[in-house]
Amino acid sequence: MEVRMTLLVVLISLAVMPVLSQAIDYRQIRQLAAEYNVTCMLVFGDSSVDPGNNNRIPLAPKGNFPPYGKDLFNGHPTGRLSNGRLATDFIAEALGYSNVVRAFLDPTLRKVDLLHGVSFASAGSGYDDLTVNFSNAIPISKQLEYFRHYKIHMRQLVGVTKAEEIIRNAIFILSMGSNDFLQNYYRELPRAQEFTVKQYQDYLISRMVNTIQELHKLGARRLAVVGLSPFGCCPLVKTMRDITNCYDEYNQVALSFNSMIKHNLANLQATLGMQNVLIDIYHVMTSAITNPNKYGFLETSKGCCGTGLYEYSETCRGLSTCQDPSKYVFWDAAHPTQRMYEIIAAEAMKSIIAAYWAN
Repeated sequence: MEVRMTLLVVLISLAVMPVLSQAIDYRQIRQLAAEYNVTCMLVFGDSSVDPGNNNRIPLAPKGNFPPYGKDLFNGHPTGRLSNGRLATDFIAEALGYSNVVRAFLDPTLRKVDLLHGVSFASAGSGYDDLTVNFSNAIPISKQLEYFRHYKIHMRQLVGVTKAEEIIRNAIFILSMGSNDFLQNYYRELPRAQEFTVKQYQDYLISRMVNTIQELHKLGARRLAVVGLSPFGCCPLVKTMRDITNCYDEYNQVALSFNSMIKHNLANLQATLGMQNVLIDIYHVMTSAITNPNKYGFLETSKGCCGTGLYEYSETCRGLSTCQDPSKYVFWDAAHPTQRMYEIIAAEAMKSIIAAYWAN
């Protein structure tokens, strides 16, 4: 009864929070996570959740130079392609682990950090391993291999039984897909010559399902899959297509792909008995872009770095920035600001709580 009352309070507080603050009630969420023995968070994906793994990968997209990291705790760029923290950093803090998620390839990573969870993500990655041919990022297959190494380290650190318990009670985050469309299908075109859009969506879903099945074999029992953003609203896309409004064709592809993710997650839950949830960032970002005043934003059409129209990663290096990034949805021409990620994290926590702990 006490757990259910705590859950009710959390859900109500998240539902009625002022949209301007989008505050996360850390105390209540941590209490709930403790009740359900949540142990850590393990992250797979692309630049939306890469805290700096690409710093160790030659030629891969990076953000380990100014002005990236401008609003992190010490103003130091870590490799996050934003001005500050990512949504996963806010989620980890809400769950009580750490105020940042460490990169698995970070050379300063300590053994104790492994207990709090890590990110294996790589900017430029996707469900389609061919996508990394254009970015030199870490493919999802390699991220899974790194996870196997993580499990070995954990067994050495706490023993086999405890390591399996920690992994079984961890929350797994999977966030990718945009690069498959923007970098691969619509730009480099090899997949466009091989597949129709619908066929490519089906192919990516099959790769996602394979990835989730492999994670399940490796011990994952709680999974949150982040859907695609409205990438037709990305400043870079609008610049490349020479338009001022969001490109509806791309947004429709993202929206239908998210519906496919949700359908397949339901099937996987039925067949694997694996708790899972779709994190719907499409609608929260669309809401911020179409109703910026509700969230305290002033600029939705361009990024904070440089002109905000085309610069990201290396082309953002050393450029001047807007005065107040918290008023911008986008940090560079492709990635959200820390403020937008904080709003996404609040939405993610609502979804995670409702999916895992509402029954």
